[in-house]
Amino acid sequence: MADDDAAKAEAVKNQGNDFFKEGKWKLALEKYNAAIDLNPEVPTYYCNRAFCHIKMESYGCAIEDAGVALELDKQCAKAYYRRGASFMALAKYKKALADYKSLRQLKPNDKDVVEKFKACEKEVKREAFEKAIHSDEPDQESIADQIETGLETMNVEDSYDGPRPAWPLTHEAVVEIALALKEQKKLHRKYALQVLVAVKKILLELPSLVDVPVPETSHINVCGDTHGQFYDLLNIFQTFGYPSDENPFLFNGDFVDRGSFSLEVVLLLFCFKVLYPKHLHMARGNHETLNMNKMYGFEGEVKAKYDQRTFNLFTEVFHCLPLVHCLGGKVIVMHGGLFSKDDVTLNDLRKIDRRREPPDEGLMSELLWSDPQPMPGRAPSKRGVGLSFGPDVTANFLERNGLKLVVRSHEVKDQGYEVEAGGKLVTVFSAPNYCDQMGNKGALLRFDSDLEYVAKQFDAVPHPPVRAMAYAAGMGGMFGF
Repeated sequence: MADDDAAKAEAVKNQGNDFFKEGKWKLALEKYNAAIDLNPEVPTYYCNRAFCHIKMESYGCAIEDAGVALELDKQCAKAYYRRGASFMALAKYKKALADYKSLRQLKPNDKDVVEKFKACEKEVKREAFEKAIHSDEPDQESIADQIETGLETMNVEDSYDGPRPAWPLTHEAVVEIALALKEQKKLHRKYALQVLVAVKKILLELPSLVDVPVPETSHINVCGDTHGQFYDLLNIFQTFGYPSDENPFLFNGDFVDRGSFSLEVVLLLFCFKVLYPKHLHMARGNHETLNMNKMYGFEGEVKAKYDQRTFNLFTEVFHCLPLVHCLGGKVIVMHGGLFSKDDVTLNDLRKIDRRREPPDEGLMSELLWSDPQPMPGRAPSKRGVGLSFGPDVTANFLERNGLKLVVRSHEVKDQGYEVEAGGKLVTVFSAPNYCDQMGNKGALLRFDSDLEYVAKQFDAVPHPPVRAMAYAAGMGGMFGF
């Protein structure tokens, strides 16, 4: 290794660090790649790149980079930390615990390391306990059923000054809720529980793949990730109209986590789902899952604003969310992407048993986690779950099923959307200036009755001074080493 190459590599790495501090993870990643090309023997470069991958939810790449760093230096504490955090994010708690044990041996007196080890150990024990409980009590009564019996008698204190919606909900009542949440008022727990119980009943009746007609002279707005950015969600409604029979919406997953107004986002969407069950559609994303909610803030937020039992009910409702929507029989919409097999049909998707946490592999996991790639064929996922699929995979799937377009979300796009696979696939992302850092636009796709779409872009709007990930101090701290 020439001295000048080593010096160049270090300078480029420092540029990457500067981009990382600014939250410009893609630019940081490019600099770390360049540093590694110049000097591939420095474990720190791989650790830094692993941290970038974690920020971008590319856990598979982070695990790989941390592994390379450990091959170069078995004493590299940050590599154990990054790999352990990535395994945690993928719910591979036992593998994570092995890394945290190694980290603890390297830093036995580090309080932060001890805390992370204990947090990981707690998850291993929780997982084992829950498996035992579920095997012993397969017919356990649902939380929604338990709660519903006491809702009528639940007291609303005289001091409560928020909305008191009557049932059945009206459009005016839901708009009143939206405006109260905008003023940072909390919907009383009684009314929140009523919404959750009601929306679960609606979702339970739906198949895993929902066919959505788009009648002549009509349209439908398709939104991507909103990720707890409540004030940007309100801006969508104020700009493009509230949901109604005449202005239907489809929200394509990842309503919660990251942003710190996730409760407000998902409650308002659930209110509209109860009000307009056939004109407000919601698909499950990879963040409507228990492990993501523990890592990225939604559990902490619901516990802070309500309680653990309410969060558990959210988890139960998330299990009922459909996985796929098909617009007019021609446009398929899912959160993540396509599949590891070529012979998947729409009927296969209809038959998915979705009322659970996603398995590590299979159709449900791939729907929630997969991403497109520019190269033909398939490749392992950068995220460590699902896969990367090429334009040929997209074209074959569409032809086999008589479809014209794949719409998916799951990835930040600078312009709020991006067209790929020769126009056969479009990604839409509706959280502008994601996490107050990315500087991206948001977008939605408005489809007409001919199933042609127009992309509608929008910028971020101000919100109260609560930082992203504010409620992820516990599990979210796994990523802060």
